Formats: sequence, structure tokens, C-alpha cells
Amino acid sequence: MTEDSGEARRVASSPDAWIATVPWSEATGVLRDAYDWQAAKLGEPTEFTQLGSLAPELVMLRLELYRTVEAVDSNLTVEEKRLAAYVTSIVNSTPHCSSGLELQLHRLGIDRAIIARAASTPEALASGNDRWDEIAAHASVLARRPSEIGPEHIERLRALGLDDLDLVDLNNIVAYYSYINRVATGLGLVSTIPTEHAFGAAPE
Repeated sequence: MTEDSGEARRVASSPDAWIATVPWSEATGVLRDAYDWQAAKLGEPTEFTQLGSLAPELVMLRLELYRTVEAVDSNLTVEEKRLAAYVTSIVNSTPHCSSGLELQLHRLGIDRAIIARAASTPEALASGNDRWDEIAAHASVLARRPSEIGPEHIERLRALGLDDLDLVDLNNIVAYYSYINRVATGLGLVSTIPTEHAFGAAPE
């Protein structure tokens, strides 16, 4: 891409990342559709969404993937899903994602001491809720040391009432957040999120 190309003129360096991004005001086509779709719910496209803006189809697919991940109709509670995502983002050392998820856990009424332990010792959470403790431990191992996962981990979760769809949901949450954690940190999006509203990834 040369300096005098149209593509070069329509992008600018992002203050919160290491690459150029396309601003909402300059977006066209699929990218504009994706930005507008998200902005209809959140007021504007998120920093994470803009991070992929040089590949518009990827931006749209990521929004659709997020919506699909969030919509799995398993028996996992919202608290359990957010806890798994939070632990994943913590062990992957991703402040952008983990800070947004921490805000969501606070909104859900999770005790601050439990959130702090989930961040510091996720494999020994001791929350007083056996399901939460096992979900946090499972998320930590799967995100950080996936080769160590074996059938015994699945059986421990089953013993606490998770069925196969719950296991699919939990596995996918950890896998999805591991993916977006690497997108964010790999391109320099290491800012923390000041409000929960700024964390949304896709419209309903």
C-alpha cells in the first residue's frame, strides 16, 4: 500500500492499537453496515470492532460469531458464562477484555472478593459455589494449558450437573475468548475499559 493510495488516506493510526483503523465516519459498504449494526445497540463501534476494520468481512463475521456464542441456550447461568470468560481473559493477560468482563461481574452482583480470587487463583477459587469453582478451574486450564485437559475434567463438570450442551457452551466460551484475547493483545489493544457499555461486542 503506497502512501498516496486511497486506502492509506482513509485510515489513521489508532491511539489504542499498533495498527491503522478505519473510523466510523469513513466506513463504507460491509464495514459501515457492521459499525452501524453495533452502534444501534451501543452508540458507537467498540475499539475491538474497529481493530479489524481493514478486513470488513472479518469485522462482520466476528460480530455474528459473538452473537452466536452469546445465544447458546444451555443451562449455564449468565454468572457462570461471564466467570469463564473473565478467567480466560485473565490467564491470557488481556486487560482490555478482562476489565470489561470484571465490570459485568460487578453488575451481576458477584462479590468483589470472589472476583479478586478468580483473577489471582482461578484454579482454587473457593467461592462457596462448587460449580463456579470447577468452571473457573476448567477455564484456566483450557485457556492456559489445553494439552492437560482430559476426560476427568469433563467428568468433574458432569458431576456438578453440567450436561453435554453445557460442556459445549463452556468449551466454546473459553475458546472464543482465547481467540479475541489474542486479537486484542496481538495488535496492541491493551487499554482498560472504563464502562460496561464500552465492552459490548455485537448487537442483539
